[in-house]
Formats: sequence, C-alpha cells, structure tokens
Amino acid sequence: MAAVSAEEEAAPPSSPPLTDDDIVRLAREHPQTSASIPSFLLSSTSHPILVSYLHSRAAAASSSSSLAVADYIFSLLSLISLSPRSSPISSLFSSLLLAYIKLFNSRQIPHDGDSLKTIQLFYLHLEIAPNHDLLAVADAIVSDLLQIVDPDDAQLLDLLPRCLDLIRNSEGVERGGGFVNSVVDHVLTSDWSKALLVKLVSLIREISYLDKGRCSEFLEKVFFGMKGVDLQDLPSLVYQLLVLASKGFSKREVIEGIVMFFGSQMGSTATSIVRQVEGTVLLHVNFSVKQDPSLGQEVLGLARSDLRVFNNFTVSVLLSLARVRRFNESSIGILKTALLVAYRDFKSAKSCKWLPSDLKEGSLQTVKKLEKAVMRAVNDSNFGREHIVPSIVQLGFILLESAEDGNQKAFYNTNGLMGTEELGIQMLKTLFEVHDMTRNEIIEQCKFRILSLKPEQSMPIIRLLGYLIQTLPYPMLEHVSRLKELLDYFTFMHGKIATCFVTALLPLLKYSRDLQDYTILVVRKAMFRREETIRIAATNAIIDLILAEKRSKIDGTYSFQDSSSQASCSQKAEVPGSLGPGLFQELSGLLQRCLCQQATVKEIMYNGLVKLVLVDPLTAGPVLDFLLPHFLHFYREGEDADDQLDISFCVKSESGKNCMEEPLDCLLSSISWILLLQPPGKTDRPLDSSWTCFGFSLSQENEAGKIMSSESFSSALLKIRQCLRRGNMEGSGIFGHTQDTGSGTSEDEKTRSCAFILSGIVEVLLNTIATEMEKATDIEKVDLLKELIEFVNHYDSLEKSRSMSRQRNGIKRGNQRNAVYDIPDNTDLGHRKLSRARIPFIATSSIYRLLQTFLDQYSLNFSDGVANSHNRSQSSSSKVSVCCSKMLSFVLNTSLQQIKTFSLLGKDDPLKTLVYGEIEMLGPPLLKLIWLLKSEPTLEADQKKKEAKGRKDVEDRREHLHQALTCLKELIKICLQNPHHTSLLEDLVSLSTVEYPLRDVADVGPDHECDIASGIEDQNIKSKVLLIAKCIRPLLSELLGLSFLREVEILCDVVMMIGHELPCEWRDFNRDWVVCICNTSGITNSKVAKSLVKLAICLSSPPDDLILAQEMTKELLKVMGSEGSSPLETSETYAIINHSTTSATASSILELIESVIVDMDWVTAKLKTFSPVTLKTTSLDLSGEHASALCFEETLYSRAEALDPQAEHFLRLVTRFYKNLAQMSKLRIAPKGCKQVLPGLKFQKLVELACRQLTVPLYSFVALMQRDQQENAKSRGLLSKIKRENRWIPDLIFQIEDYEKYLIQLSKATKVNLLRHAKRSTSRDFKILEHPRTNTMGEEEPPNHNNSTAVENERVTGGHQECGDDTEEGHDESERATSAPDEPCSPLAAEDSESDGEEEEEEEEEDRDALPNPRRSKMSKVVQDSDDEA
Repeated sequence: MAAVSAEEEAAPPSSPPLTDDDIVRLAREHPQTSASIPSFLLSSTSHPILVSYLHSRAAAASSSSSLAVADYIFSLLSLISLSPRSSPISSLFSSLLLAYIKLFNSRQIPHDGDSLKTIQLFYLHLEIAPNHDLLAVADAIVSDLLQIVDPDDAQLLDLLPRCLDLIRNSEGVERGGGFVNSVVDHVLTSDWSKALLVKLVSLIREISYLDKGRCSEFLEKVFFGMKGVDLQDLPSLVYQLLVLASKGFSKREVIEGIVMFFGSQMGSTATSIVRQVEGTVLLHVNFSVKQDPSLGQEVLGLARSDLRVFNNFTVSVLLSLARVRRFNESSIGILKTALLVAYRDFKSAKSCKWLPSDLKEGSLQTVKKLEKAVMRAVNDSNFGREHIVPSIVQLGFILLESAEDGNQKAFYNTNGLMGTEELGIQMLKTLFEVHDMTRNEIIEQCKFRILSLKPEQSMPIIRLLGYLIQTLPYPMLEHVSRLKELLDYFTFMHGKIATCFVTALLPLLKYSRDLQDYTILVVRKAMFRREETIRIAATNAIIDLILAEKRSKIDGTYSFQDSSSQASCSQKAEVPGSLGPGLFQELSGLLQRCLCQQATVKEIMYNGLVKLVLVDPLTAGPVLDFLLPHFLHFYREGEDADDQLDISFCVKSESGKNCMEEPLDCLLSSISWILLLQPPGKTDRPLDSSWTCFGFSLSQENEAGKIMSSESFSSALLKIRQCLRRGNMEGSGIFGHTQDTGSGTSEDEKTRSCAFILSGIVEVLLNTIATEMEKATDIEKVDLLKELIEFVNHYDSLEKSRSMSRQRNGIKRGNQRNAVYDIPDNTDLGHRKLSRARIPFIATSSIYRLLQTFLDQYSLNFSDGVANSHNRSQSSSSKVSVCCSKMLSFVLNTSLQQIKTFSLLGKDDPLKTLVYGEIEMLGPPLLKLIWLLKSEPTLEADQKKKEAKGRKDVEDRREHLHQALTCLKELIKICLQNPHHTSLLEDLVSLSTVEYPLRDVADVGPDHECDIASGIEDQNIKSKVLLIAKCIRPLLSELLGLSFLREVEILCDVVMMIGHELPCEWRDFNRDWVVCICNTSGITNSKVAKSLVKLAICLSSPPDDLILAQEMTKELLKVMGSEGSSPLETSETYAIINHSTTSATASSILELIESVIVDMDWVTAKLKTFSPVTLKTTSLDLSGEHASALCFEETLYSRAEALDPQAEHFLRLVTRFYKNLAQMSKLRIAPKGCKQVLPGLKFQKLVELACRQLTVPLYSFVALMQRDQQENAKSRGLLSKIKRENRWIPDLIFQIEDYEKYLIQLSKATKVNLLRHAKRSTSRDFKILEHPRTNTMGEEEPPNHNNSTAVENERVTGGHQECGDDTEEGHDESERATSAPDEPCSPLAAEDSESDGEEEEEEEEEDRDALPNPRRSKMSKVVQDSDDEA
C-alpha cells in the first residue's frame, strides 16, 4: 500500500492545473461545498507552479498593500491543512515559507498588517515544515537583520523563537543545539536598530534556553542600544524587560540596567518629557514588584550592595518601592542608611590625614551626588510620579529624626554639604510648596512628632516649622487651626521645645491676629503653672512676642490679614493697628507676674527688657517706669544719707535651705544698660498716644513722674556706687538685718549668697566705670582709676568671704587661682537654680578698657619699681604689688569668663552685640600682657630678704601669665571656629612684629621661612603661619627656658589647634622645630613631655609621623632597658625621653597608633566595596572606580607597613591591628566563579614585615609579660592590672591565628608562599614544665612532670586554698603554645602544625570557655614543646 501510494503521489496530476484565483475561490467555497481537495494541490510536481503564483501575486501587488498575497497564502494553507500531513504537503509548506521570507526581505511584499497576519498564519502551521528545512528558514529569517529599520520590518522575527525551539527539540536534526546557538550568536553580534532592539526584547522571553553568558551579552547590548530608542517606546520596552525578569531572566542585571540607564544616561537630559517617561517607568516597576515580589528583593539587594548605584532614578525607585507595604520599611531604611553612611565616610575621610586628597575629594563628591539625587527625585515628584510623595514625606521626617548635632552641621556646611537635617527640611519644604495634598500631612506629622519625640529629636521638627513659616507664610495661614492645637500642649512640652515653638511662630503672627491672641492666651495660662520650666518658657515667649511686634513696626510690615479679628467698636476702630497699644503695655500684667516668680524667670525678663530697649530705644522710659516700683522693694533712701540695699531680702530660707529670691545684680545690670541705651534728652513720646487706650491721658504731673523714673534710677545707682566705694557694706546695712536666728551654717550660707549677689553688683558698677572712662578727661580718669582699684579690692574681699564661708561649712576651698571660671558659684541655692553660664555683666568693650588701663598701670608700676626700687619704701612697694595683682587677677578672670560664654547667645540675639561685641579686640592687650609678664625679673637677691613674700610675688606672676595664656588660647579657638573673626590673627602678628620684635631668641627659624610665608596668597593661612613663626614659637622657647611648664602646655595646645588648619608644607616646618626641642631639651615634667611628643607626631605628615614614632620607640626602649641591655638615664637622640617621661612618651605613641588603627578600620571596611564579591554582584562599569580601589588598597598597605610599655593599651591596639590584617587577607581571596588575582608586591611586603617585625617579637613580649606577672603576683595592687591584660591575650592570639588562616588560604589559591617568614602555628601536643622552686626549707624542689595540677596558690583575700587543676586553660590554643628550643623561658614557640582546620576550630571553641585567674599566677609552670615535636 505504501508503494502504491508513493507511485500515485509521483504520478502526474489527472486534473488540469489550478490558477491562483481558482485556489482562492475553492478555499472560500469549501466550507459550503465540503468538496474534496484537488489532487493538483497534493502532488509534488505542482509545487513550483504554486510558488510561482506567490511570486506573480507579489509582483502584481501594489506597494501599499499585501492583501492579494495574504489571500493566496491563507487560501492555499487552509486547503492543504485539510489533507493528512504527508511529505509533499510538508515540502510545499517549506517552499512557500522560504519563498515568502525571500520576498519579504527583498521588500517585494509590503510590510503591513496583512503581512503580519500572513506571518502569524505561517507561525500556526510551522510544525508542518520538515525539520531539515527549518534550518534554512531560521537562516533566512536572520540573514538580513540590518534591513530592519522600523517595527514592521521585524515581523518575520515572530517565527524565530518557534523555529529554533522545533530545531532544538527535533531528533532528526544533528547538533540542533549547536545550530541554535550559532543563530543566537549571529543575532547578538549583529548591529541592532532601535526597531530590532524592541522586537528582540519582546521575543527573548520565548527563548528560555539561553545560557547565562548569552543572557548577559543580550542585556548589555539592549541597555547599550536603549539610548537610541524613541522616548515613547521606552516605557513599553522597560515593561517587557520587567516581564522578562519576572520569568527568571537575569533579574539582577535587568534591574541594574534599568536603574543605571535612567539614572546615568538619561539623567543628563532632564527635560519634562524625559521626566514624564521616567514617571511611567516607575509605575511599571511598582506594578511589576507587586506582581513579583522577588523583583523588589533584587532592587533592595542592588541598593544595599554599593553606594555607586545611587542616582536620582535609584532613589525614585526605592521611594516607589516603599509604597508597597512589604517593602516600605526596607526601602526607607536603605535610603536612610545610604545617606548616613555617605556622611560618615566623608567625615572619616576628612579626618584621616594619611588618606590621599583625591580619595577625600571622591568621598565628598559621593555625598554631593547622593544629596543631588535625593533632591532631584523630590523635584521630579510632580512629573507623573505622585505616588512616591508619601514616601518622600516619610523619608524627610526620618532624616530629621536622625539629624546631627551642631558641630557636625557646621562641619558639613563648611564643606558645602547640607547634612541630614538640612536635607530633610529642603525635601519637606519642596513638597509643601509644590504639592498641596501634602500640606495637611506634613503639618500633622510635625504636630505628632513634636509631642511624641524626645526634645533633642523634636528640635529639627521645630526648625522645619519655622522655615516653612518664614518662607511660605501664606500657605501656612491655612493651617493656623492645627498650630493652635499644638499650642494647647504648650504647658506639657519640654521648656526648650515650648520656647522654640513660639519663636518659630513669630513671623506668622503679623499675618494672623487670631493666632497672636491665642498664643498670648496660652502663655498667660502657662504663667500660672507650678513647673518652673514652663514659667521660664512662658516668660521667653512673652519677651519674644514683644520683640517681634517691635521689629515688625520698625520694619513697617506689621499688618494683620485676619479681618475677623479686628476691633468691632467705633472707639477702637479709630486707632490704626500700627498706632494702637503695643504688646508691652498689653502684657504688662503678665510681666508684673514675672516679678513674683523664681529668680530664673526674673533674670530672663530683665534680659528681655534690655533686648526690647536695644530694638526700640524709645521704650526705655516705659521700661524704667515698669521696673521702678519693684526696685524700691530692695532699695531705701535713709534720712542720714546712707542708702541701704536690702540684699538680705534677696535670699530667703525654706526648710533649712537658702534660695535666691531676687537676682538684684541682674536687675541693676539691666537698669544700667537701659540708662546707657536711652536716647539723651528724649522721652518716649511716640508711645504717649497709646496710653489713651487705657481711658486716660498723661498730664504734666504724670509726665514729670515719668521722667523722674530714669532720674531716680540714676540717682540710686550713684548712691549705691558711693556707698559700696566706702566699703562699709555690713556696717551700713547692705546685707540687711537678719531675722533668721537659725544655725551658724544657715547664716554662713546666707552670707555667702548675699556676697554672691554683691559681687555681681560690683561687676555692674565696674562696667559703668569702664564705660565712663571712654569719655572722661585725664583728671577724671585718675579718679575713676582709683575707684576701679577700690571696687576690685571689694570684689576680692567678697570672693574671700565666700571662700571662708565654704570652709566653715566643711567645703574644701581648693585652689582659688585655678578656679578662674566658676559660673555660677557652687552655692546651694535650693529651688533657685542659676544657669550654668550667666550672661556676663561686663561688656567686652569695658573689659578691653580695663585690660588696657590695668596693663598701663601695671607696666608703669613695674618700670618704676625697677628704676626706683631703692628709693621707695617697702610698704609702698608692697601695696602697689598687691593692687596690681588683684587688678590683673580680676580682669583676667573676667576676660576668661567673657570668652568662654561667647557661644552662650545666638548670633541674632540683640544682647550678643551689646555684651560681647567684637570679642577679638581682647587679643592684642592679652598678648601685650603676656610679653610683659614673662619679661619680669625672677626672684632677685634683695627679694630674698623677704623670701616668703618674694616667692608669693613670683607665684602670682606665673599664675597671671597662666591665666593670660589661657584667655588667649580660648580666644584663638573662637577665631578658628568662626571665619569672620580672623582679624585677630592679623592683629597678633602685627603686634608681635612691631611692638615686640623677636630679639635674642635662639629658636627663631631661618629668615627664608617668614619670607616664604609672606608670599602666601591665602591671607588666612598666611596669618596662621606667621603667628606661629613670629609669636608662638619664640614665646614657647622662652617660657621653656624659664621652666614655666604649665604655660608651655598651653602654647603646645595653641600650636596644635593652628597646625591642624595648615597645609602639610607648613606643618612640616613646625614639626622640625618641635623635634629640635625634643632632641635638645631634657624636660623631666611628664605632662610637658607628652604635649611636645604628641605635638611633634601630630604635626608630621604621613608616613613621617609613624617614622618619628618608630624612632622615639627605639629610644624609649633603650631608656627603659631590656633583657639584653641595661637602661639609660636619658636618650642620646631625644633628650626629652628619660626615666621621668617614659610613660608619657609611650602614651603619646600608643595614642597615635590607636588613631591609625581606627582609620584602618574604616578603610578596611571601605575596601569591601571594591572586593571581588561586590564586583561580582554589581557589574557596574564606572570610570575611575578601579583606580580608586587600587589607591585605597595601596594607601592602606603603606600605612599598615609603618605600624611596627603600657601593656594593656598595647595589647588592645595590636589585637585590632591583626583584625584589620585578617580582613585585608580575606578580601584578597577571590570568591567562587571569580578569577584569583596574585597578591601585589605591596601586600607581600606588608605580610613579610608583619610576620618578621611584629608577630615573632610579639610572642616573646607576651611571654615576658606573663613571666613578670608571675613574679609580681604577690602585689595586690597589680592584680586588677594583670586581670585586664590577661583578658586581651587570648583575643590577640585568636586574631593572629585568624590572620594566618587567611594567609594559608590565599597561599593555596595563588601558589605564592606568604608564610615563609611567619611564626608557625602551635600544636596541641605539649607538656608542662615547672621551673625549679624552693620549698619552705630553702631547698630547691625538682619539677613535677607527671602532675599538671600541683601547686598550692598563695592566699590573696582569704584563707582558702585552690588547686592547680582548677587553673583555666586560657581563651585560645595559643595560650598553651610553646617556645622554640633556643628560648626555654618563652611559653610560646614556633612549631609545625599539620592538623586539620576543622579540628583546630573545634579546639579553639573549647579553649575559649575560660579565662586565666590572676590569683593562680604564682604557679611557675610554662608551656614547652613536647619531646616529639621539639
């Protein structure tokens, strides 16, 4: 039958040939007629004819339509599909398909919708084609890929996946898989047009058998060609890629490619259309992650892997991902961590002085790039990506909660960065301005977080509110109701938060009278609370409200927008808002209540009234009227012209304790400032009209009374000044009459409190006198000078009175000269809690005049004393000396107080300018005083007649010099922290050059150093260099020659502060000078030696700092001695290293090593970014990253090479160093799937140096230390030290062996023997040997080798005995390590260890269970090699 059918098939057709039209007609009629298929179609001889019909129809088809060809193909395939599948049918189908492909590629068939339907029909019948013909079909499809220029040209590619799949699964095709791979490779190596790229992306998911390499090559080609794709095609293309990734097609690479394409390549063209496209892509990503959460995990993994992947699109993707509930916390956490890590890395890089500048700059650029990426994502949030807005709000508030402190903010601002707080504020401010829908949420979040967070976390939220109110006041008016709700919690807030919140609201009050009235109502209620902090906050709020109103009126911007809050009665309507009663009059009742509150509240109010007069001097009259009745409670004018200050009324006793009731000194200070600020000859006439609001007007009598308030105060201050000048304080009743008949202790405390107040009053009067001296004549200046001296004497006596009172109460007086800055006095004032740092009563300008006056007087007395020492009486000279000493002590203490409280007030506080002014003006007179004090002669022969007095004068002079240097140091510190105070340095340099030229100073550097410094263009650096060269260095050398050691320490600190601000070149100049001092100066004071050694090391640029430390360490070892050499008295190279300074020198060196290891910790962690594991998971091709990695690595190795007897500190540092070495070695080992790179020469040198110069000596050091512990175990004072040291030994040995373990693995992987210089690991097979010891009879006992638990321990704390078998074995196997045969005393020895790694780890875990007991340290057992392994 088969043969017959074959003959029939081969026979010529019995029926005449059919035309193409007949075929089309038969196909149409067949469903109705169900006629049989003509034999012509089933015959193999008809195939050429049928194919020719296809060519003829293609030739006759118009250029715009392929309908005729489609009808023919559809008809023919529908007919032959009705017959059973046979060889002729398959052959016919293949011929038709190949012919159609040829015609399609040659563009003889138009590429339109009909052609697409034809190809889809071929796709459905593709399995009819013979397997061997499919090879030709596949080749024909991919033969002309270059002709594909638009989507219709790629219609044939729909057949390719199915065709390749049939070939791959066909058993009749030999090496079908190889053919498929060759076709795929041909496609991958071809040039892709944008149409071909889009088409291949849509088809590639059907080719599921691609290997990983071809998948990576395909994606690389896709993302490279995406930049040529039309913008409107990008969203669909990305969606196809996401679908592809969800099918398991290289998920990480797909996600990474999308992120980097839109973040890097598209980021430079940030047009509105591009942003809209990115928004659509974000929606696709969000939808894909919801459908396939594994894609979200890939996004998170990519973001965690490296900061380099962060760009604006990465941030947007993570914010979009945060809208998916399961990824919210992770996404926001990654963004927060990335920002914090970037800031921390930059701070670490900036502080690491041995890191190259290009790496520091790279770290700075990373932070800036991340900040810009976040802000770009926020700014683009209104371009089709509104769904990420809630995530931005969440991230912004999280950044505010993570805000840094003030010092870090200043550090970031100096380097052009925003910092977390500023970044969060800018994010939320942008959203508040652009998206109306976010405003309610932002205000609600602010309200919730202010009430729920800790005070330090709430401050950034308050600053955000203030920023929004200041920059966007009109939108904020819509949320007044919410702000009023927050005001309701005023009394429940922390005092500082409540004050800052009201301050933040102040700019909005001028737009809303309703909010102002509500604020006043809340503050009024708060004044009746019991809590002192709430009352303080309310008082601050009252003052701020009044000041804000005054500023607004002066600026002409005080106008309310809320018309509903305006007055409704006709009487008030006649008065314009700007001319109505001010808040000072309206809130006078609340201010009166402040006068009945605690002393702290009164202080705030008094200072606030001074601020009010500073803002508007015309309010001085009403303020004085307000204060006069209260002042008269403590001031009475007696009939005998002796005025009395009832200071005793300022202190009251409660429950046996004294508490301050009235800060009278602060009140008098405020009054004196107001009198000084009041315009001369003017009254407060612009405010007179406001009194009509209270229903009356001022008559002439009222006006006269009003004027008398300032006169009354002036008269009272003058009489108080005269009374105190007479010095009859207690006799005239200034302390009042004590009504308390309690104990003497209570009386002493009260007297001390009154003396404290009176001291403040004296300061107020001294400020007044110094102010008067500015305009006084020469004759008047003489009288004022006498008055100054008298008040200084009174001040000194009051200080002594307070000190004696403390002594009587059993309080140790201490060194009063050292307590130059005691703010406030340590008196227990009960409920009255003075601020830790009060605003000074003496202005900087007054201190300057006092300094200048006292300096002139002191200089005059000194010169007279030298010239006329034989012509003056002993008592006269003594009086002058005592007066000068008191004056200098007072003015220096006041100067130091002024300088140290400089940061107490904000830069916008009105009192800042009044009290502190230009504080740098104190520098020149202080320097003059320092030069004068150090120039005084020392104790002369004639002074030795009164040896006690002479010694006291010298001590006073040295104390004054110390105080003056301390003031200058603190002043320079302020100058370095505030760039606008740099004029101080220039003044000091010019003073040193002109008035005090450097003469006869041995240490003055070569002239060319100053000449070079004079050519520096940067004036700031130039001033610093010249200040050290012309002033600090010669002064330090002179003081060192005079043995003023405490003063030398201060100057070392000054050089250190300035040196950190200098470039490396100028630090090296100063380093050489300090090293010269260390070489020649045989200082025995440990503190000074430590300061100089530390200064020399810190001024050295890397690696010179460690080289210098190594040299000093060698000399230190010679001075301390060792087993093979006796100790020296003093180092031959560095005279500063001697027996008295060994500990200080060692401490300085160890501090340097610790700082280096801290930096190494960070750099080692940073190297993980460039490790093979990270590079494997992140296939980024960023320019310069490889060079950065190499630079990081080389720098770390170089620094580690340079690291070559405070045992505990040393053990701790070297343990951390070996931990870093282990991490470096681990990072050199390539993970599976990555090529192992040979270790570089730098790394090999590091390993060699660590093994030869550190590991081997370290074992000997540990052995020697343990032996010393055994010998000194009888000393109870050493037990705690031994215990601490023994805690670090096991950890040290573990880190050494962990490091060597990675070296072994690296050696095996690279075939490079890195352990040729290493001390070999320790074996577990050992025996315990005992040193010979004597028994109770003095005879030597032989060691017991059989019993390892032998020796009874010495009693330390009790009478019990402990056996040796309780001795703990140690923390690590190395505790039982043995020494080499030639080192019998060493408990640790080099020995081969061939034991398996797993066995070693198990043994290590067993050995870490216990720590050695120092009480058993008397046991003189040491661990030695066994005989078999020795």
